Amino acid sequence: MFSASIPASTRTPVAAGAVVQTDDRPGVVDSLRVLVVGQGYVGLPLAVRAAQMGHHVVGLDTNVHRTEALACGSSPVEDITSAQLGPLLRDGTYRPTSTPDDAAGFDVAVIAVPTPLREGVPDLSYVLAAGRTVGRYLPEGALVVLESTSYPGTTRSILGSILEEVSGLRMGDQFALGFSPERIDPGNRLWTLATTPKIVSGIDSASLERTAAFYRGLVERVVPVGRCEEAELAKLLENTFRAVNIALVNELAEVARDTGLNLREAVAAAETKPFGFMRFDPGPGIGGHCLPIDPVYLSWWAEQSRGQGSRMIDLAAQINAGRPAYVVSRVGQYLTGLGRSLDGARVLLLGLAYKPGSSDLRESPSLEVAHLLVDHGAQVRAVDSFVDPATVPASLDGVRLVLATDEELAAADAVVLLTDHETFDYDRVAALSPFVLDCRGRLADRLTAAVEQL
Repeated sequence: MFSASIPASTRTPVAAGAVVQTDDRPGVVDSLRVLVVGQGYVGLPLAVRAAQMGHHVVGLDTNVHRTEALACGSSPVEDITSAQLGPLLRDGTYRPTSTPDDAAGFDVAVIAVPTPLREGVPDLSYVLAAGRTVGRYLPEGALVVLESTSYPGTTRSILGSILEEVSGLRMGDQFALGFSPERIDPGNRLWTLATTPKIVSGIDSASLERTAAFYRGLVERVVPVGRCEEAELAKLLENTFRAVNIALVNELAEVARDTGLNLREAVAAAETKPFGFMRFDPGPGIGGHCLPIDPVYLSWWAEQSRGQGSRMIDLAAQINAGRPAYVVSRVGQYLTGLGRSLDGARVLLLGLAYKPGSSDLRESPSLEVAHLLVDHGAQVRAVDSFVDPATVPASLDGVRLVLATDEELAAADAVVLLTDHETFDYDRVAALSPFVLDCRGRLADRLTAAVEQL
């Protein structure tokens, strides 16, 4: 059974939630040598921001193709453009690499690597591997920060132990260790890395202060939390809150349909209450790296720590995971009404990414819908101009990527709107498609016998 060791002596006098900085500009700090391990949706924006603020940054990633593309000024992340990379590469303030030896000589190392699930169990192998790499080159007096999401105790008991073992140094005495959970929302132009309040924490008061000082030079506002364990829990709470509430409206959407009611209209009405209500909308499931995974981390940790997980989290995960199958069943019901079946039917999916305006396929419910339709014998076609065909999983071999032409819309037996990209012409979709299952409420003002809401 996992049991995090959290010494009472590590508590700091800084009140949880206290704001270190409230002005509109990042603090001014001396130039540092910064190592960012992981150059994906979290690590790359952080590396670029740090370089833009005057630090010398090494972006380390095990994916050679990614670092070679970055070295040529090509970004795999929508939030970072070639125009942003170019000047940093030319002046040497940002250097992407897959060579571990390039990690040597840092003042600050930030670990921003994936923390996936393997058969429902947290997989910290990437964090452990990153910790070993950082530990090999960890100089005395450096600061190490974990940004990867994980359960309480990970920073201190797991990462800290690995760093001590490999480096021979003592955390707290000979190097500082902090946790600052990522809050990246790909494609969000309002709440960026710089403008989103940044939680910071440390294994002791000195580590907290150093972590806060580092991020104060990158973001507009930092929010100190006394210990890493509460900060780790806060990150899981943020996404569990969303997942549970999405599960609620997903279940109510089915209840409302079975009783002849319109849940989306009810949600819009409830949203007019100026207090005590936050809007969540039903959909085909949840996607991205956070929502389908973080709540499971929290429930797993609860089970390991006290012998009982979270019934609410587990039920919410079950409801959300069942939504792709519900989407397929609704398409099947429509075809059954015509005396047909999914076997041999031509189904056009609009959107593969998990959210609009993004190419991110991580845990996208659209992929599961496509898998299920293919398993039922449907001829599946998909449209998503944001997604690079090279990134589509090989497991979707039975799905043909096409354009949303008039001919494709008219030829489909059913069209399923899974991701409401702004690039879709919704008037044409509603007018030309024989049947549309709208999973996002985008066609709410065009509901007819041929257009249904999920």
